[in-house]
Amino acid sequence: MAGQSANGGDNAFPFAPANLADMQHWTGVIGRLQQMMLEHAAGAMDAAAQAGEAMAHPPQAALLADPARIGGAQADFWNDSLRLWQRFLAPAGAASEPSQADKDRRFAAAIWRDNPLFDLIRQSYLLIADHMLKGVDALDGLEPRQRDQLRFATQAFVDAVSPSNFAFTNPQVIEKAIETNGASLMKGLEHMLADLEKGQLTHTDPNAFELGRNIAATPGKVVHETPLYQLIQYMPTTGKVLETPLIIFPPWINRFYILDLNPEKSFVRWAVEQGLSVFVVSWKSADESLAGTTMDDYVLKGMLDAIDTVRAALDVESVHAIGYCVAGTNLAALLAYLAATDAAGKVASATFFTAQVDFSRAGDLNLFVDDGQLELIGQLAGDKGYLDGRFMALTFNLLRGRDLIWSYVVNNYLLGQEYPPFDLLYWNGDTTNLPYAWHRVYLEDLYRDNKLVRPGAIAVGGVPIDLTTVTTPAYVQAGREDHIAPPASVWKITEHFAGPLRFVLAGSGHIAGVVNPPSSGKYQYWTGPAKAASLDDFLAAATETKGSWWPDWIAWLRAFGTGEVPAKGARIPGKGRLKAIEDAPGRYVRMR
Repeated sequence: MAGQSANGGDNAFPFAPANLADMQHWTGVIGRLQQMMLEHAAGAMDAAAQAGEAMAHPPQAALLADPARIGGAQADFWNDSLRLWQRFLAPAGAASEPSQADKDRRFAAAIWRDNPLFDLIRQSYLLIADHMLKGVDALDGLEPRQRDQLRFATQAFVDAVSPSNFAFTNPQVIEKAIETNGASLMKGLEHMLADLEKGQLTHTDPNAFELGRNIAATPGKVVHETPLYQLIQYMPTTGKVLETPLIIFPPWINRFYILDLNPEKSFVRWAVEQGLSVFVVSWKSADESLAGTTMDDYVLKGMLDAIDTVRAALDVESVHAIGYCVAGTNLAALLAYLAATDAAGKVASATFFTAQVDFSRAGDLNLFVDDGQLELIGQLAGDKGYLDGRFMALTFNLLRGRDLIWSYVVNNYLLGQEYPPFDLLYWNGDTTNLPYAWHRVYLEDLYRDNKLVRPGAIAVGGVPIDLTTVTTPAYVQAGREDHIAPPASVWKITEHFAGPLRFVLAGSGHIAGVVNPPSSGKYQYWTGPAKAASLDDFLAAATETKGSWWPDWIAWLRAFGTGEVPAKGARIPGKGRLKAIEDAPGRYVRMR
């Protein structure tokens, strides 16, 4: 079909309405799409009502009991719809102010606006999506958790049915297919079939990186190994190093090299350059041999064993420790255990990267912790005793489905674009398996029941622990846009620890907020008073500093002792009591 653009000029796009019959046909199609989405919304409300039958005021009954509310919602929807159709049928007389659709990255290409049919499609979609989400917010009688779950599910649905996700409603896909004589669709199908075979969405070129060569390449040696972890010691680059070494505990749900992506982004390399003796734990991806692994194993046979190994190898009384994400949660438990066993002196300071100890405000991940989800996790683990890492990867991707799922469906499958070489996305797809027994307890006892902040509710090595007894100096970093460990949740560490504490809020999220080297000149961070009643109070009095928070951290760390020793002997990997087993990054990080 040939057609005219909205301004009357020639429109080279072949799928524009050419005449009144075409216009009538496509308006009918769009109307039917609106009806289908509204029918789904009604179904979602019915499901919510059924879920609330045990409550005194079921949500749908509460909504239906207020005719004014229904009438207002319907009037808003139809008024917005009329304005939309007016824009479509009489574009010259429509309001020219920017719409929400013009700000949506999914519809950034000019063709979404210039072609009247696809302009209607995007505007209609966003109108219905907005009213579906408003409908969830308007429901009465829902528990806060139920409302959050329904809103999350509704948001996931509207993201999934975006017209940008389907070949025949995405003009960019149609254009690309025509330009390439269908080659883009063939390439996209190749990508999709390859991902189906491996059971995981590909985000970047899997052949662009090689561990130890251009990623996880900071020089070092594996100097200690247990069935649970390998300990990597990195080669010093300064003549002298701080006497107190640094040991980093990454989360076992990810590979450790998020902190060693490349020379420019590597926190590990940067810390070595600051004159620190740096050790990193590389956790083993779970298999049948780790099926019975518990919290005690990660805390005592993992973290404490690594700390004692480094202390003995370097003949020092204490270490500086960093715990990232869930490893920070376990580091908090370890500190409480050390306090209870009169061994707190083993850790001179503790740093927490986007870590939570109080899960009362844990964000959207809490929506995945209910009896049904826990039963599903058990089924996925089966008799193996461990959970396939691809499940956790999917869970995290679902938290940002528009960015981490659907944008790649469009680019990889529909447009058939080649994968870009991106180290962060390579790491994101390099999943690790999780011990099922410990992961389920972690979700139940910490996320669901929030036991870690209840004194004595959790025991480590048979010793009841209490976070309020922790007096170890702590540096707590949170990401302002973190969707995995929300800053309000990370902040709550300050309400439980009893020792000196510095809280720093970094710009960006769970990864970029941490992996932000000074050389990048990106983002900012906020520091504030040592004591504040809430995160809001902290922000009200906080000072913003442009750039990376890493220099603030190293200055804080040096305040706990500036004594230095020559970088020789045991400070060289493999030259002391701990003999080199293999080159970094080791074989555990390569296990799948």
